[in-house]
Amino acid sequence: MTMSCPKIDRERLKNLKHLERLIRYRFRNKAMLNQALTHKSFANERPKSKIGDNERLEFLGDSVLGIVISRTLYDECPGHDEGVLTRYKSQLVSGAMLARIAKDLRIGNFLLLGKGEEASGGRKHLSNILCALEALIGAIYLDGGIKPAFKFISRVFKLELGLVKEGKGSRDYKSILQQTALKKHKTIPSYKIISEIGPDHKKHFIVEVLISGKRRGIGSGSNKKTAEQSAAKEAIGNIESEGY
Repeated sequence: MTMSCPKIDRERLKNLKHLERLIRYRFRNKAMLNQALTHKSFANERPKSKIGDNERLEFLGDSVLGIVISRTLYDECPGHDEGVLTRYKSQLVSGAMLARIAKDLRIGNFLLLGKGEEASGGRKHLSNILCALEALIGAIYLDGGIKPAFKFISRVFKLELGLVKEGKGSRDYKSILQQTALKKHKTIPSYKIISEIGPDHKKHFIVEVLISGKRRGIGSGSNKKTAEQSAAKEAIGNIESEGY
């Protein structure tokens, strides 16, 4: 499949090749990789150039991710019924899991963002890197087919898959954080929805958690509960690193 896209300059091409080394996949069509990393704010600022954003690739990548995770669980968990497999899958494709993987791949460093999105810290926004990761999966699928997409997903989700199968992927981080806050400050954390991003059928919730009025973590998820767990997990990590 060919994709209409302005010529990629030398510096950008160098950055894309660096990302290819990180993801261990070399694109035949570099324009497709570039589009997977193009936020709509960047495209909207250049209407005459007809630069495409990554939302269509994100839509495709979400489906590819779902089928690969489903097949992997089907093969690797032969003794589990549909209910267990569904629970495992929901954990693996949650916002918290995707954010962890996207951060490990440093996807935020390679995004093309509009000036306003850049100024607001868009490279660290979980919604942006989540979308880009799914768009990247969609781009790999279109560029090379299901085999390289399967290989990529299997590799980057290997650790998470093991944790979920061991029952370690669904810790109740909110309860852990609440116990910590009560012990240290005689108060409980509060959660606040910062924003809701995406169409109704595919929402991403951004939530912050505060302790004594101070933000301790921020998280994202496909529903409020998942986003709160993600925020609590980040808060626990921040607290541990600070010797809170």
